[in-house]
Amino acid sequence: MANEVSIENLRRVCEQATVGCNSTAELQALEKIIGQDRAVRSLHFGLGIQALGFNIFVAGLPGTGRTTAVKSFLEEEARGKPVPPDWCYVYNFRNVSQPRAISLPAGRARQFQADMKSLVEGAQREIRMAFESEEYSTKREEAAGEFQKQKEDLGESINQRARQEGFIIRQTAMGIVTIPVKNDHPLTEEEFMALKEKDREALHQKQKNLQAEIETALRQIKTAEKSANEQLNQMDRQVALYALSHLLHALQDKYQDLPEILAYLEEVRDDILANLDQFRGDEKEQPALPFPLPGGGGEQLMRRYAVNVLVDNSSLQGAPVVIELNPTYNNLFGRIENEARFGALVTDFTLIQQGSLHRANGGYLVLAAEEVVRNPFSWESLKRALRNREIAIEDQGERLGFMTTRSLRSEPVPLQVKVVLIGKPDVYNLLYVYDEDFRELFKVKADFDSRMERTQESINQYAAFASTVCAEGSMKHLDASAIAKLVEYGSRLAEDQNKLSTRFGEISDVIREASYYATQSGVELTTGAHIRQAIEERFYRSNLIQERIGESIHREILKIEVSGEKVGQVNGLSVIELGDVAFGQPSRITATVGVGREGLVDIEREARLGGPIHTKGVLILAGFLMEKYAQDKPLSLSGRLVFEQSYSGVEGDSASSTELYALLSELSGLPVKQEIAVTGSVNQRGEVQAIGGVNEKIEGFFEVCKAGGLTGGQGVLIPASNVQHLMLKEEVVDAVRLGQFHIWSANTIDEGIEILTGVKAGVRDQEGNFEPGSVNDRVNQRLHTLAHTIFAFGREEEKEKKEKVEDKNPA
Repeated sequence: MANEVSIENLRRVCEQATVGCNSTAELQALEKIIGQDRAVRSLHFGLGIQALGFNIFVAGLPGTGRTTAVKSFLEEEARGKPVPPDWCYVYNFRNVSQPRAISLPAGRARQFQADMKSLVEGAQREIRMAFESEEYSTKREEAAGEFQKQKEDLGESINQRARQEGFIIRQTAMGIVTIPVKNDHPLTEEEFMALKEKDREALHQKQKNLQAEIETALRQIKTAEKSANEQLNQMDRQVALYALSHLLHALQDKYQDLPEILAYLEEVRDDILANLDQFRGDEKEQPALPFPLPGGGGEQLMRRYAVNVLVDNSSLQGAPVVIELNPTYNNLFGRIENEARFGALVTDFTLIQQGSLHRANGGYLVLAAEEVVRNPFSWESLKRALRNREIAIEDQGERLGFMTTRSLRSEPVPLQVKVVLIGKPDVYNLLYVYDEDFRELFKVKADFDSRMERTQESINQYAAFASTVCAEGSMKHLDASAIAKLVEYGSRLAEDQNKLSTRFGEISDVIREASYYATQSGVELTTGAHIRQAIEERFYRSNLIQERIGESIHREILKIEVSGEKVGQVNGLSVIELGDVAFGQPSRITATVGVGREGLVDIEREARLGGPIHTKGVLILAGFLMEKYAQDKPLSLSGRLVFEQSYSGVEGDSASSTELYALLSELSGLPVKQEIAVTGSVNQRGEVQAIGGVNEKIEGFFEVCKAGGLTGGQGVLIPASNVQHLMLKEEVVDAVRLGQFHIWSANTIDEGIEILTGVKAGVRDQEGNFEPGSVNDRVNQRLHTLAHTIFAFGREEEKEKKEKVEDKNPA
């Protein structure tokens, strides 16, 4: 039975007594996520389990506080976790192109960086002082003198042997040569050729033997020189090592608990000893240039032994929580930068920069799912890092096969991180279906609901949330009336009297705007009037289009009648959504019926303006007519349904009951009250079903009626199952209370048609006939007439065809 909805059911009011406080200033700040028990349990599980692949996808609609709630939850969890180690890159003395990654306890990487800088500076100072000392100079001169004496003795011995054999030795550009002498004078070529053959041969043999002795002596000199150099180098190493020993021992004692550091210090020691010239100040002088030579001298030396601190966790009090808002590849994985030297780009391990994964290593990384998938390389590289459990910094040009300059391949950093993706539910569904890796790597889904139950506990949580927002934003606190209005607004956003919205972003904005109006009013607390003003002003700022449509209706540009009666014409209701605002708009729906076999034709569909759900709704109408009226006769009619003055697409089935009412009115000949608008879908059994946007639809028709003046008979017919969703504006509720406007609900089409026509719908008696004069009886009679008409017309057509055939073929 159709009923007028009571005042109490039009809006579920929150009584101030249920708030439990005089103002939010009395309440404690909110310390937990509210209204998301399912998501919280999922987060607890996902963060607790450490197995591979149990990363988390937080699914929910924007504005439900997903990011803020997850950040707060993770920070709370992270406080009880150990601080992860620092990471740094150092020079690889064995392979220059592959810098080494070294892990140190939290806070010690910066210390190690400073210690290495002090070591190199101290080494330069101490080694230079050692080599400039008189003691070193004396020992070096002694070693050099011994070699020089040995060299001179060998030279003198060779010269004496040559004189004995009648030769002298001379140094030329071509090497050492022996020249025969006679009477202490070198023989000329003419004198040598004047000798007898026998004498010349004897001289040649002596010269050959002497040359062999000279070469032997030279080899001895070379051997002695090499031995002397080795002795000098060994002495230099011992001197340098002695100068370094106290510096190195201090560091080795400090880092004795870190084997990697001790091994690295040994390599540094060996490299310093192998490059003593750079520490002694014996570098070759650079040519004079009008500008400084980059990377030369001391700067290059310092960079060789420098420590590149990649991650410094010294300031953390637990595990890191990193939220990356722009997850490009470089922001996630870091980069190897280059610097220009003489027009060429060069790099080294000190130019390796960290990424978000490095900072979050040992903790939690929060990413926006849509942004990660949208950025080139980020998604695939992230999955690879999670599978391999390591962070590798790569040149993306190499992955694409582009020609690149020689660069570094830094040692990968072991990865232990829990990744939390935040995205819409449809993004999760798409990734789960089409990306096999996603299922293996993100096995935990935390579903954030957009609504929660409206209970006393949730009302208290709403008040605590408001207190937190006011405290954090230094805004005016809410009094009891404001809290009550905020709860009612939460039910309005949820479109359910028994629910509250968890779109806390929008709730927060209303609190902020209401605080502004309270400040303008000069009062101490925000009141319910300020909450209402904030809501109304938010809507007013965005409803220009609604006002223009209302103006067009009032000026009769758009044909909408809100008084009188018409056959085959009903005011339907739809919702227009324009970004941040949604409002209801009435539309005239008309039906026409004639003789034919086409059935119902949806003009919107024929014009390709109707969507598939709307088309389904129209086809259901034919099923309803067949089930109710075509059990004793064929359904023979040709009907047209259309949204008048509709110039864009029509989708949804919320107007299917309206179309059916228009069709029944046209078939029965009974006029429909134009002061009543209708919304609701219908099934083949004639049951009216719930639709969305019921509040906006009612308020949209109310605004149209108010613009022309409320008559007291105007109202809206809605599905009975939508009554629980009513959270109408107080202006509409007040009008209903004064009898100026009405809201009816119906469970079936029969109940609705009685409201619209004022005539009983009628039921079948035991003989299968409808109550005489009822709506159903009139529809049934009209369908009988249409069936008989088309039957008679068909017989007449057959008769005419037969007569034409007989005329052509006379007996």
